[in-house]
Amino acid sequence: MNAPVSPSAAAEAARQSPPSPEPKTGTLRRWLLRLMLPLVLAGLLLGGNWYWNTGRFLAETDDAYVQGDIVVLTPRIEADVVEIAVGDNQPVTRGQVLLRLDDRDARLQLAQSRAALAEADAVVLTARQTLEQQRAQIGAADAQLEQARAEQVRAAADARRTQSLVGGGWSSRQSNDQAIADQRKSEAAVAAAEAELAVRRQAIPVQEAQLAQAAAKRDHAAAAADLAAIALSYAEIRAPFDGIAGNRAAQLGQRVRPGQQLIAVAPRPEALFVTANFKETQLVRIKPGQPVEISVDAIPGHALHARVDSFAPATGSEFSLLPPENATGNFTKIVQRVPVKLMLEPGQPQEAVARLRPGLSVVAEVDTRDDPGAPRGIFAAAAATLGLR
Repeated sequence: MNAPVSPSAAAEAARQSPPSPEPKTGTLRRWLLRLMLPLVLAGLLLGGNWYWNTGRFLAETDDAYVQGDIVVLTPRIEADVVEIAVGDNQPVTRGQVLLRLDDRDARLQLAQSRAALAEADAVVLTARQTLEQQRAQIGAADAQLEQARAEQVRAAADARRTQSLVGGGWSSRQSNDQAIADQRKSEAAVAAAEAELAVRRQAIPVQEAQLAQAAAKRDHAAAAADLAAIALSYAEIRAPFDGIAGNRAAQLGQRVRPGQQLIAVAPRPEALFVTANFKETQLVRIKPGQPVEISVDAIPGHALHARVDSFAPATGSEFSLLPPENATGNFTKIVQRVPVKLMLEPGQPQEAVARLRPGLSVVAEVDTRDDPGAPRGIFAAAAATLGLR
């Protein structure tokens, strides 16, 4: 058995034994602290330099969406759908037929209006010929009047001669009476010719009015024919611009009425734009023409470029269905947002642009610096500050 050791002997042995070495973890911690301090300081310097030169000039918002001028097409006549010429989500070109409606009623109305137009043309022609005939009759009446006046002059001369012959006993009184009667007959003939000429001349305004009335009716018939032709063209619903057809509600054989939504056409991706709703406090330095970097949630890894195009004429709340009325009740100030239109720059990656669709969410970042071409990265901004670039 081992002999027992007294407590005093154990304490003495512990004092005389060599000290144990320091744990390595403490040394490693001190080295890490010494290494982290300059790295943190360098990071703070780089970050502060980037914010001062670049970051504070970048206005960013995630309240932004891709938009386009989408057109919903509706019929303008009541008819049945007889053909659907495009499929869902199919690209279309301007003027391409999308839907065809039954045009038999429209064709009959066009034929009827064209027949009425032909009848009106005939009435106009008749009125014009009647007017020309009336003018010719005026010429004949004028000639008859001249003839009657000439006969009046001859009869008056005969009457004077016979009267002088009767006074000298060279002619009979009967001859004188006959000459006087002829003179009066010629005077009556002149009066009748003058009256006939006046009647013919008074008929001219009447004939001209009838011609104008017939021409007006002809114009009315022509307008009706044009309306019928336009109504016939409404039987074909065409694409108003190059785009993509979608949201088709029309069905084959369906009876449609004016104003009913049938199909929509959205613009092609390259014609889309972005509406970014910036806070009013961010608009201090934003101006048209400034560059914008766009990140689309549906297209990760692709940064698109755009430019500030224009500002909305009012805040978004003013265009809402129920605009706020701040003059009533308690007032709480809320930062308003103003829609800003951003136009995509040409030359974008086609594979990214082709995936754009109206309504997609976007993060827009506007560079409001005086020199938008200056470096934007942290290290590039530091190099520019140090004069290395």
